[in-house]
Amino acid sequence: MINREPDFWWRPGTGLLLTPLSAIYGAVAGLRMQPRGERAGLPVICLGNLTVGGAGKTPAAIAVAQILNAAQQRPFFLSRGYGGRLAGPLRVNPSIHRADDVGDEPLLLAQFAPAVVARDRAAGARHAQFAGASVIVMDDGLQNSSLAKELTIIVVDGRRGIGNGHMIPAGPMRAPLGLQLEKAQALIVVGPPDGAAYVLDRAGALGMPIFHAILEPDRGVIAAIGTRKVLAFAGIGNPAKFFATLTAAGIDVAERAEFPDHHSYTAAEAQSLIARAQAKSLMLVTTEKDLMRLIGPPQLGTLASRASTLPVRLVVQEADKFRELILNAVKRS
Repeated sequence: MINREPDFWWRPGTGLLLTPLSAIYGAVAGLRMQPRGERAGLPVICLGNLTVGGAGKTPAAIAVAQILNAAQQRPFFLSRGYGGRLAGPLRVNPSIHRADDVGDEPLLLAQFAPAVVARDRAAGARHAQFAGASVIVMDDGLQNSSLAKELTIIVVDGRRGIGNGHMIPAGPMRAPLGLQLEKAQALIVVGPPDGAAYVLDRAGALGMPIFHAILEPDRGVIAAIGTRKVLAFAGIGNPAKFFATLTAAGIDVAERAEFPDHHSYTAAEAQSLIARAQAKSLMLVTTEKDLMRLIGPPQLGTLASRASTLPVRLVVQEADKFRELILNAVKRS
């Protein structure tokens, strides 16, 4: 099981006693980010987070792929396949692979463009190129230096920002902030930016383009849920973001159930969720990523069949400039 991140990570002024360990972690992370990386032979567009926890990176990667598809490119997603047992490189086949094979995110990404899973990102890029990719959309690769990138975009949750600003284990940062910003060429802040002011100031000082986005839920699903009360459950990096999206859409969230990121549900947990929903006549609603982990294991079949999802898409306010940024990165290569 993947442990849930400490709550204190997201509160300013906390974690000070652990900062000596953070300094060691940051030094190692910084060294890993230094190499220039192998040229892939085709453009690589990377989406990444400054911190652990969900910021909207997967919807951002999907939005980038959709821009490329509309421009007659052939994007392939490249992912480490976190949570999956297969090292790759291999192309994800949703009719064969399950979340415990390749991870939940690649299964979701594969619904929008071909997806390759590879622990060795350079080998994964070669695999994608051989399969016909014209551009790679690298999911969660900011801290990975094995591949050279034409464009790196940081995705930040506007409410949580970088939490207490410390690195693991004192805080949620995955590497020194300055180094991560230096590796990127653009930043997307998702949602109201109040909690991300410091990051936005630092990015602005570097002259980095800043884009503002929201996660827009599927209106058809919202209409289908209507006035029904729901039991919302999620095992993602930031479950509160999912619950807030439901509430903002006017959905009556009567109960919530949080699980760790990439959580592998047990039969007992599935039965408990079903029982809780039945006891109060609630509709079960979860995320698309969670559903990827429910499909396949027979002990989770009933929960998978009864749970509805609320698809969301990333809508960038500066849509034309964002599209131009993506397409220029492809042209430059």
